[in-house]
Amino acid sequence: MSHSIPLITTIATALGLALVLGFLAIRIKIPALAGYLLAGVLIGPFTPGFVANTEIAAELAEIGVMLLMFGVGLRFSLDDLMKVRKIVVPGAAIQMAFATALGTGLAATWDWGLGGSLVFGLALSVASTVVLLRALEARGALESMNGHIAVGWVVVQDLAMVLVLVLLPPLGGWLSGKTPVSGAANLWQTLGITLFEIAAFITLMLVVGRRAFPWLLWQVARTGSRELFTLCVVATAVSVAFGAAKLFGISFAVGAFFAGMMMRESEFSHRAAEESLPLRDAFAVLFFVSVGMLFDPMILVDQPLRVVAVLGVIIVCTPIAAAGLVLVFGYPLNTALTASASLAQIGEFSFILAGLGGRLGLLPLEGQSLILAGALISIAVNPLVFKAVEPLQVWIRSRSLLARKLERPDDPLAELPAATSEVYLSGQVVLVGYGRVGRRIGEKLAEQAIPFVVAEQNRELVERLREGGIAAVFGDASDPGVLIQAHIAQAGMLVAAIPDTFRVRQMIKTARILNHGIEVVVRTHSEEEAILLEREAAQKVFFGENELAKGMSHFVLQRYGKAPSDDMVAGSSD
Repeated sequence: MSHSIPLITTIATALGLALVLGFLAIRIKIPALAGYLLAGVLIGPFTPGFVANTEIAAELAEIGVMLLMFGVGLRFSLDDLMKVRKIVVPGAAIQMAFATALGTGLAATWDWGLGGSLVFGLALSVASTVVLLRALEARGALESMNGHIAVGWVVVQDLAMVLVLVLLPPLGGWLSGKTPVSGAANLWQTLGITLFEIAAFITLMLVVGRRAFPWLLWQVARTGSRELFTLCVVATAVSVAFGAAKLFGISFAVGAFFAGMMMRESEFSHRAAEESLPLRDAFAVLFFVSVGMLFDPMILVDQPLRVVAVLGVIIVCTPIAAAGLVLVFGYPLNTALTASASLAQIGEFSFILAGLGGRLGLLPLEGQSLILAGALISIAVNPLVFKAVEPLQVWIRSRSLLARKLERPDDPLAELPAATSEVYLSGQVVLVGYGRVGRRIGEKLAEQAIPFVVAEQNRELVERLREGGIAAVFGDASDPGVLIQAHIAQAGMLVAAIPDTFRVRQMIKTARILNHGIEVVVRTHSEEEAILLEREAAQKVFFGENELAKGMSHFVLQRYGKAPSDDMVAGSSD
């Protein structure tokens, strides 16, 4: 074939090499994202051998940004954020300000100017949502309280970055000093116009998009065509992003984010996320590969101390600040360490911000390379950081009196009130976790007037439970002190309604030591974990898929007039 095919060559090379390096990354227990970035480095202009078409790669990356941000919008849950707002909103704001100040100060010592230093600092302050979600999913912690706080934290970071992406272009000339705004009036006028445009776009999305997108999905879903449904989702994401850029001067990323938020209003939002996932993943890979193409590996040789300084901000300073903030807000050490491990990396928003800073003439190429170096290394070591959480927790608790005081301050929520009735102090059920499962269990116990005490890690939820007259203590129930405050020694039953096997095993061990005859009931999502927990002396283990099958089978047999087995009746009644 004699004619040039740069588009096909770029896509084939990028996806093929990303597949190989992503597979190798997974095999050595690091996120595949590191492999994708490395693939970009190998086909980039700074390494020998084949060089992909950078212009085509940049356009493919723009599509990747649209679909990536569309997916973030689809996942954004205001309800989940509101549950942990009292810690994640101020916590994320303070942590981002701290990391931005460190990064800005660091870049200022390199004489990058105000604009470049600020963009650099902001890029170091925001963690990768993709890396975080996959790390929590791999550990089965996504639905835990720690997971909710970590995800809420990065959602606040993402929202802050959306605002930065909106405001940076009109401020770019002033920050760079190359095209200074003549007077404060012109600056405020530029900002006013930009804010008016974004307000007009958001209003259009809320008034029209909130109704039009769900209606459109419903009409397409009625056709029964799966490919048409997928096409509708992707076309909406790309079209809204393009329209927002052309009509309102808003970046593709921001437009796609709001399109995803509006699409979430539809009852088909979960299907929209599922159907568009393969295409989103494919273009996200191309985005990360194109980002890797911007990385100059010589930065590791020429500026090793600067790379170390960047990693110090990402892997050391930011996690320490986050852990300290979580402890100050009165949460357990386990939550603090999980949050800090979650934030010990940077990713997609850092890349988007670095690219925008480069196009605006604010961030030098060296800055982009340092950000990419920090991202590559921090993403690669993040699994090791997560693995260090448990042993570090044990070490800190055993060595640091200050940490123990911070973890369990003089907090009225950490113990039952003195006026608590005797019925909650002996023979009661200790219910660990008051999420979707725990709440339903609590409601059933209340209906039958069975006394129970809730042990929950969400401070705000404990406050609401007490206001509603429910006995509750705040803290991590894997900590013996929390179970002691729930009076586990005199309890009749321990019900662990959380799916965290490691922590549940710790609870069972503590409960058995303090109350040898206590009955233990736990839940799990895995058959292997169910077997393990039964070996830990749990009297009853509820395995999600098994219980669902029992309930459905029981219903079918009843409809056909067949008597279900005793085991099935017991399962369906739980």
